[in-house]
Amino acid sequence: MNYVLGRRVEDRHNMNSAKIFSVAELNASIRGLLETQFPFVSVAGEISNLRQPLSGHLYFTLKDEQAQLKAVLFKIQQRYLSDSPADGKFVVCRGRISVYEPRGEYQLIVDTIDFHGVGTLQLEFEKLKKKLAAEGLFDQERKKGLPPFPEHITLITSPSGAAVHDFLRIARQRFPQVPISIYPVAVQGRQAGGEIVDALATINAHVRATVIVLCRGGGSLEDLWAFNEERVARAIATSGLPVVSAVGHEIDFTIADLVADLRAPTPSAAAQMLLPDRHVLRARIDQLCARLLRRMGSLLERLEDRTATSAHRLASMQHCLDRMLLQLDHRTTDLERAAKAVLAANRHLLERAEQRLHLTNPLTRLQMQEQRLTDLHRRFLAAGRSTMDSAQQALQRAAGLLEAVSPLATLARGYSIVRTPPPEANVVTDSQQVEVGGRLYIILHRGTLECLIEKAGRSQLFEKKEECGGE
Repeated sequence: MNYVLGRRVEDRHNMNSAKIFSVAELNASIRGLLETQFPFVSVAGEISNLRQPLSGHLYFTLKDEQAQLKAVLFKIQQRYLSDSPADGKFVVCRGRISVYEPRGEYQLIVDTIDFHGVGTLQLEFEKLKKKLAAEGLFDQERKKGLPPFPEHITLITSPSGAAVHDFLRIARQRFPQVPISIYPVAVQGRQAGGEIVDALATINAHVRATVIVLCRGGGSLEDLWAFNEERVARAIATSGLPVVSAVGHEIDFTIADLVADLRAPTPSAAAQMLLPDRHVLRARIDQLCARLLRRMGSLLERLEDRTATSAHRLASMQHCLDRMLLQLDHRTTDLERAAKAVLAANRHLLERAEQRLHLTNPLTRLQMQEQRLTDLHRRFLAAGRSTMDSAQQALQRAAGLLEAVSPLATLARGYSIVRTPPPEANVVTDSQQVEVGGRLYIILHRGTLECLIEKAGRSQLFEKKEECGGE
């Protein structure tokens, strides 16, 4: 049975029953085939017929001595260019093959342009590859094995990239109980290599992890060059923890893929390779339990058959046979009890493992910390109110004491304070401190008075007191 562009041909002679395509349907089918067969390609050639309409997109033709190919570079992708395209330049364009259905033309949708061709970087790649291979960094013997059930996975990646979201999505589907940490680094540019090396050293020294995953989406050779640097390769080789390289698409290949303990074609595939499917595990456990029960049943049936045969042969030994049957029943009961106990113990261990995995879930720990923060906040507010109440009571007591000893209260009862003129401003308590014609300043409860002394003498009241004191 053959398939031609979505049309099934069962009989070449029965063409009248074949489907008749519209032009749009045929172009859509061709587009689907091309995009499926060529999801990402690199094409080398010379730019010609370059034009840029008002939309800002770049339309040009890639050509060599024998053929040509239409190409388009959309405006949003032009910010990643290291040089300006021009007619006559030899470039390597990387992108996707598609069909512009209204015109029935296939073209290259360009993602990146390499203006230096495949020469310089490819030579550096091959040179470093031969050097590290000669040192044995690619040997399978030196690579570390991966745990079947990783306890903690640390991703070295850019948190804003799509690759990390693909990894986390697959991880949540397969085994969400495994905690996953993200160590943010730049995965493109000059600083990317140094940040990746520092991340590997920090995770090995301080971070609790069982597996390290280098995670990045696809891109050009320049975009992925940080994973082709020698320092990154040596950092991966010296890592005490197993390192998984999940860099680029399946067609991309880097030095990190060769040095790493495991190379995953994509970040999503890395999650599938590292984490088991919980549903498959549960089904496997159920399958093993069922197999155990079947084998136990088969064993019991064989024992029953043997017992029946022995009873037939030893009919004259009825008492002995009865005793053996009784023992068999007891042992059967013990075996069933033991089997149930083993199954219950295994089920209990599985439930405890699930509980531990649940407790290590970052969301559970976050909820516990949020509850603790709420309790601390409530205690902080209560302590603050208690402190404010105590301080307010102390302030009221101090204000009452201050009011009791304040001279203002005395002045309010009709008394005043008399002082000599500045700059001395001495308090006058005796008429002998002043002279007639001098000035005095009197401080009242409200306001002050400036007075001229016309007469000074002792009060009769005070003179009487002095006389009484003298007697």
